[in-house]
Amino acid sequence: MISDRKAAIFDFDGTLAESMYVWSKVDKDFLTERNIPVTEEYTDKMRGMFFETAAAYTKNTYGLNESVEEIMQVWLDMAHDEYANNVRFKPGAAEYLRQLKNRGYLLGMATSNNPYLLMPCLANNGLEGIFDCICYTSEVGFNKSNPAIYLYTAEKLGVRPENCTVYEDIIEGIESAAGAGMSTVAVYDSMNHKYLDRIKSAADKFIKSYYELLDE
Repeated sequence: MISDRKAAIFDFDGTLAESMYVWSKVDKDFLTERNIPVTEEYTDKMRGMFFETAAAYTKNTYGLNESVEEIMQVWLDMAHDEYANNVRFKPGAAEYLRQLKNRGYLLGMATSNNPYLLMPCLANNGLEGIFDCICYTSEVGFNKSNPAIYLYTAEKLGVRPENCTVYEDIIEGIESAAGAGMSTVAVYDSMNHKYLDRIKSAADKFIKSYYELLDE
């Protein structure tokens, strides 16, 4: 059933969580162990990919003997301890989520991450159960250059796209969500600094900190 309630749809890595360092470390450690240099081209290609596609791209690009499933498991094992114990939310993010919840907003998450990493991180940050739904790009088969994940999350929440605000740190997500008729808030993350001008231009609002949004 579609309602007229307002919804907020959040990306996770780089938007809510200070976690992008984990994937930079995983990329570097994984490729270095195989005597492969980490290039900017590789890092850019990996942006916004869902997990299986990224593993397949890595396997095919470097001719690795490991299967896609084996590569994914290695990545998950390398990242799990950080997510479960060390990854923290951006300053003000938890407070802002609770503020929206208290004001009657539906909360959704649209992420390229994996529940094996995501759920322990939410629990460790005291936010387990705050989201009305969590959706993964692997469920829709498209990365964030396509608005499918945002539309799917809106559908799961039972809210029209025009009643949703998407919070993202990557330009691909901001542009595709806007193209789907959703309002957008760009959240600064240093990993995306080189795209800053484009991000500011594409988003309806740009913030460096969630404290800018508290009690608006």
